[in-house]
Amino acid sequence: MALHQTVYKIADSTWWQRKGSFARTATRLCYWLATPHRMSRRLELARQRYSSGGWPAVGDLLAAPFAPPAMRPRAGFSYCKWVSSYDTLSAADRFAIRRHIAAMPRRPLISVVVPAYQTPARILRETIESVRGQAYPHWELCIADDASPSSHVADILREQAALDSRIRWIRRETNGGIAEATNSALALATGEFVALLDHDDLLAERALYEIAAELDRHPKTDLLFSDEDKVDEKGRRSAPYFKPEYSYDLLLGQNLINHLAVYRRALLERVGGLDPSLDGSQDYDLALRAIEVIDPGRIRHIPFVLYHWRQESGGGSFSQRRLEACLRNARMAVRRHLDRTGHSAAKVSEAPLARIWNRVEWPVPDPAPLVTVIVPTRDRAALLRSCMDGLLRKTAYPALEVIVVDNGSVEDDALALLDTLERDERVRILRIDGEFNYSALNNVAARQARGDILLLLNNDIEVIADDWLNELVSLVVRPDIGVVGAKLLYGSGKIQHAGVRLGAGSFDGGPGIAGHIGLFRSATDPGYFGHLGLTRDVGAVTGACLAIRREVYEAVGGLDDTRLKVAFNDVDLCMKVRQHGLRVVWTPNAVLYHLESASRPSDDRPDTRDRFHRECRFMQASWRGELLNDPFYSPNFDNAADDFALAWPPRQRASWEPWRKLR
Repeated sequence: MALHQTVYKIADSTWWQRKGSFARTATRLCYWLATPHRMSRRLELARQRYSSGGWPAVGDLLAAPFAPPAMRPRAGFSYCKWVSSYDTLSAADRFAIRRHIAAMPRRPLISVVVPAYQTPARILRETIESVRGQAYPHWELCIADDASPSSHVADILREQAALDSRIRWIRRETNGGIAEATNSALALATGEFVALLDHDDLLAERALYEIAAELDRHPKTDLLFSDEDKVDEKGRRSAPYFKPEYSYDLLLGQNLINHLAVYRRALLERVGGLDPSLDGSQDYDLALRAIEVIDPGRIRHIPFVLYHWRQESGGGSFSQRRLEACLRNARMAVRRHLDRTGHSAAKVSEAPLARIWNRVEWPVPDPAPLVTVIVPTRDRAALLRSCMDGLLRKTAYPALEVIVVDNGSVEDDALALLDTLERDERVRILRIDGEFNYSALNNVAARQARGDILLLLNNDIEVIADDWLNELVSLVVRPDIGVVGAKLLYGSGKIQHAGVRLGAGSFDGGPGIAGHIGLFRSATDPGYFGHLGLTRDVGAVTGACLAIRREVYEAVGGLDDTRLKVAFNDVDLCMKVRQHGLRVVWTPNAVLYHLESASRPSDDRPDTRDRFHRECRFMQASWRGELLNDPFYSPNFDNAADDFALAWPPRQRASWEPWRKLR
């Protein structure tokens, strides 16, 4: 028996789960005692958990190392076990799928389109068999042999077509490349929808069924895409990409749509098929041309791994062999898309933290719109001095006014600093005494702002590079975007904020409210599939540095200064903006230091705890559905654990689950 199988057997045994808890607890306590230098990080993480989900979230954090092994991801081989537990069909699953398919009012024909060239015989047979083995029977397989020099490709296709009448194929007279071959295969298609499959990859057995089930739920869909993983020569799966819902800016950074991509065939005909001049990124170009002509509401993401991308140990795939050409063509595809959509002034380059993906630099309008920066403060002169020095002397953005909202400063050095700041014509001091009500302080200042753009900024923010505000403005002026957040670092250089995931942790027996993505990761870490290095949609961003158009702020009623005086008002604002039909975007290209709440009381103090709990309960009552289902954080991740940790089990039910319970 293999070593990892032996480990699984012991770890999942009743004896280990019941008798082993003492040993695990003792081991962890000894480790903590032996590593006191890490206690500050542990305490900081516990404080973060408390601020997002109260004491239950802290309890989850402390209990996690002692949980039974089956309840938490396992380093090294967790995905293999996860696949076995949650992504392997049983006989009962297959029976329920058949019942569901039989009950569907529409069962669209799906054409699986494959360009083939000199595919090794075994691999080609496996690819074809992955289609023939589909749980959903209403498909046709359309394959174009792109003039392969070896006769075995045509021989296999001829043989397979004789075995199954749903297989159609053609041999091209000349080799034309991936796009030309795909277009030839596409010409054979008669299905209402087209699924794109590479000649050496595999479809999951449930793939086309899940596509049909999603179309049954959302019949007006034009484009679907799924999660994916990699598979090696021995069939071992790894590196799952559990994707967020459709995010336009993330698509500009990477080809989020592939794999599995499924298009309405009429849409492919409308955009003219694939472009041969962009071989290697022809599917990326196709996705970009498709989204130009359809409403984003007709794009659906299916949060299941439906596609297995083969990775040969020798680097045999086209994209592996010709990486640089693929990267050039990918950026050319984005460049052409921007030109077609009237954004020729935007620049495309490699993403600084992830060179295989892209950064798009959007232009700041000319003349630059006035930005009103709102900075609440109370005493702590050193913090405010550093913040204002960065704003007024180290920020390149040319059109700036600053409203410093002084909430009852009494210290002499703070009062002297406020007097000095007021001499700068760009600065106004707004004095509001009374209890600390972050929402009210910002709302009063917003009503006095002259700028078209508001920037909510904590007084413990420090500027790093002078172009940070240009980046925020270039994004927030786009009409489909309502809020933009920045990448914030602790003074140590570790990440403090890379967007917010909704529902993180837990509170009072229900979901938590929110937690920062990327917490304590290295500032140079590109993150899970580039998510710490690419501009993307998020559920929310922190109000420590939040840009929003003033008209949007006013339209959604600003911050809730009655029920969310201190905590979660920024998350609530972002959700109101998204409810208003606008997007919330985070960018890694505006980077600042954030000393995080250094100037306001902790929510853990006895005199603030009741208020914090009331705010948590209000958020749960107002946004429970959204907290349970953050569209930009996969249901395959555990929201009570650290970022991108596998959920055991996933939060998304399989489409056939209701049909298992019918008798």
